[in-house]
Amino acid sequence: MSRYNQQRKISGKALIYRFLITAIAVVTICLYMPRDDRFHYTFDIDKPWRHGQLIATHDFPIYKSEYTIQKEQDSILRYYKPYFVFNKSIGDQQIARFRNDFNTQFAQFAPTRYLSIIEQQLKSIYSHGVMGAEDYNRMQNDSIGFIRIISQNEAKEENFSDVFSQKTAYELLASQKNDTTTLYKNILRKCNINEYITPNLTFDTKKSENAKNDLLSTISYASGIVMSGQKIIDRGDIVDEMTYQILLSLEREYSKSDKSSFYDYTTLLGKLLYVSIIAICLVLYFVMFRRDYLAETRRILFLASLPVIFPILTSFLIKHSLFSVYIIPYAMAPIFIRVFMDSRTAFVTHVSTILICAATLKYPYEFIATQLVSGMIAIYSLRELSQRSQLIRSALFITLAAITTYAGIELIQGTDITRMNWGMYIYITINGIMLLFAYPLLFLLEKMFGFTSNVTLVELSNINNEPLRMMSEVAPGTFQHSMQVANLATEVANKIGAKSQLVRTGALYHDIGKTYHPVYFTENQTRINPHERLTNEQSASVVISHVKEGLKLAEKHRLPQVIKDFITTHHGLGKTKYFLISYQNEHPDEEIDESLFTYPGPNPFTLEQAILMMADSVEAASRSLNEYTAESISNLVDKIINSQVEDGFFNNCPITFQDISTAKEVFKEKLKKF
Repeated sequence: MSRYNQQRKISGKALIYRFLITAIAVVTICLYMPRDDRFHYTFDIDKPWRHGQLIATHDFPIYKSEYTIQKEQDSILRYYKPYFVFNKSIGDQQIARFRNDFNTQFAQFAPTRYLSIIEQQLKSIYSHGVMGAEDYNRMQNDSIGFIRIISQNEAKEENFSDVFSQKTAYELLASQKNDTTTLYKNILRKCNINEYITPNLTFDTKKSENAKNDLLSTISYASGIVMSGQKIIDRGDIVDEMTYQILLSLEREYSKSDKSSFYDYTTLLGKLLYVSIIAICLVLYFVMFRRDYLAETRRILFLASLPVIFPILTSFLIKHSLFSVYIIPYAMAPIFIRVFMDSRTAFVTHVSTILICAATLKYPYEFIATQLVSGMIAIYSLRELSQRSQLIRSALFITLAAITTYAGIELIQGTDITRMNWGMYIYITINGIMLLFAYPLLFLLEKMFGFTSNVTLVELSNINNEPLRMMSEVAPGTFQHSMQVANLATEVANKIGAKSQLVRTGALYHDIGKTYHPVYFTENQTRINPHERLTNEQSASVVISHVKEGLKLAEKHRLPQVIKDFITTHHGLGKTKYFLISYQNEHPDEEIDESLFTYPGPNPFTLEQAILMMADSVEAASRSLNEYTAESISNLVDKIINSQVEDGFFNNCPITFQDISTAKEVFKEKLKKF
């Protein structure tokens, strides 16, 4: 008998399938790791540098800040003079059109002398230049002082204030003052003078852009240079304004540097090696200590998904710079594994997951320390999840532990309390709140992977559930027997470190098949024994059938597989000895078909099933004792359990002789009190 679960045989095809799952997980993690940036330091101005000593590996410029560059650009652009093309023919055409229209249409209400006045003013306006409204407004908004006007392949500077738009040109015409001002304005309005004011200056985009670029090219975007080998900053140093700009410059150099295909391949190879080593270590743990998990595809998929999901989430946040990675509830992974499996597997898987996530952060030893502490607190505080309040309490403990750990690391680095990274504590608090979502996710994972949590087991243990309520009404003796067996098995489980809630729930349901023919079982009989009217073979068949009937009820009420296993294994491949011996006595010379008197099994294959088998047999046999003394109880317990060991009922389950010895002592002590 081994302390660990049975070493189930895995076929070659299954091994290949499991290898493919592992390989796909490793490749998926590596592909999602950040590849486009090699600068993963986190820093902030007036905060201490949290990483190791940083030395420049190559020369790079110290880039000016965006604010400084913008200020210099605004200053230099005051000398910017955009280009406009002057078209003289437009003015000539519009003046000629006005003269013609005046003589044919406007002469009847306008004195002839106004023709020359208006004509001279239009010539003056067009000679200075007229811009379209859009160009004129843009020049005003950009505070342009001078423009260059190109005419006959020559460019001359013109004060922008001397140039007109259609609106300012009309305002100039209307502002002329003389002794007939009112008449003059009426004539302008009747002549609809706006129709004769048309832009004759066209913005030259190409020449203007070249002029602007020439000016901007005189600005230096760097304020200095960092030489290769120069120390930039050391751990604990405060990031001042100059150092901050140097770090931003280094980050910019990394982000814009062209990476060769060789660099891409070697980086990917490094990631594959790193993640593969961790994955191999994790697989070796399962091979050495939990090979039973490797035998179940659902467990492999579940265990492989967690070290993939969390690194992908971490890489996503880093790539898109959304939030700090501390907002991700990494402690959910050990919570899930602890609830559905065991503490050691939860811890090993959590360590592997955190080490993989840490590779994307590059130098986050405080991240590793904080998350490992959180994971250990999660495992310890949720040894058995049976109530919702436990998860709330666990989330509180995890949050407090993470905050304390991170604060300790900051203080070790010499950070002043007033300069501590308070934003990080907000992220850790949000992380703790997100851990509360583990409760609904547990239900989802149960359905997806076919697991059974303690919460579900507690719900099934409610005696108001239909199968148990029906048993209490139809087979009250069996119900009392199941309750006693549950108490005995739970006490043993607590003593030897088995899953007490699981064995308790299994004990309550192990005999539900007896509700079909309750009178054929001694605990439900009063005076009449129906077996007296049956042959030994028939009696054995009826008694054995309660296993099959129990499975039918379990299917009907959709009980989880783990409970069905208790129904099939609580008698294992044992025999109905009373009816078998009776048949042998009646047919001494006849060859007996013992399969007629044998339960369908299988024998127990988990520690909890072994406990239930012992508790069930001991409790049932104790009812037939003539003398209820310490000695008789001790002899009975030793006889029954030793017989089960000799018959090999526990050969395929993880129970030790020490566990069996402890179970015997518990049974003896508890039966004395019944």
